[in-house]
Amino acid sequence: MTFSIVARSADGESWGVAVASKFLAVGSAVPAAVAGVGAIATQADANVAYKGQALAHLDDGATASVALQRLLEDDEGRDHRQVGIVDVDGGSASHTGHACLEWAGSLTGEGYAIQGNILTGEDVVDAMETAWLTSDPDAPLARRLLEALTAGDVAGGDSRGRQSAALLVVKEGAGYGGLDDIAVDLRVDDHPEPIPELTRLLELSELYLTASTEEEKVPVTKELEEELEAFAHARGARDFQAWVGTENYEMRVAPDLSWIDQKILDIVRSTPTKDA
Repeated sequence: MTFSIVARSADGESWGVAVASKFLAVGSAVPAAVAGVGAIATQADANVAYKGQALAHLDDGATASVALQRLLEDDEGRDHRQVGIVDVDGGSASHTGHACLEWAGSLTGEGYAIQGNILTGEDVVDAMETAWLTSDPDAPLARRLLEALTAGDVAGGDSRGRQSAALLVVKEGAGYGGLDDIAVDLRVDDHPEPIPELTRLLELSELYLTASTEEEKVPVTKELEEELEAFAHARGARDFQAWVGTENYEMRVAPDLSWIDQKILDIVRSTPTKDA
């Protein structure tokens, strides 16, 4: 009842899953990933236990193919399952049980596994693969996954319609404040256009929950600091860092105000004063 892509980034530093379905809260059931280990999507008559089991096998050194084999040999319901796995090295494997409802199938290649069931046709996975292979390999993994998911949706997607979508990406130290590995974890649980909504949420996530790159950091000079403090005071904040905290921009401004993200500086300079 779902179409998904499981993949590793070209630089070998990120793993993730993008998924959509005519099913409530698909993100709660299908995707799982661990940085430095791999990622999995379990769907159709989803066996959610596959997530922990597969990641444990991968963590023990199994390849995607071996991990998949171990899952299936212990599962009497395997003919109704669909699953895609990508391992730490980018090896991939996918299974579509012969009892899955049509159209059902998958495509795999180095660094990706694409699968879907109850689709409008094979064109869905073909479009997803084309989008993945032609996307910029240096682009953030979340963007590449979402691009592939969007292509599948445009090609027809789930034959029953649209309801939910999710995006999960892990990378070592990429989480909030650098304190975990969850780079992106977004879910649209019930929406008439879940993939466009997921795209909107990713844009917000990149602003609020993604650390600035070195290229985005603007050094704060004495003159700029004075400008920022004056702005904060004009907005009724104690100081600029208090304004940053109020607006949830902590990932985009240095704790010691030694730099500010260009996006945040643009927001500051485009925000009208209270008197305007």
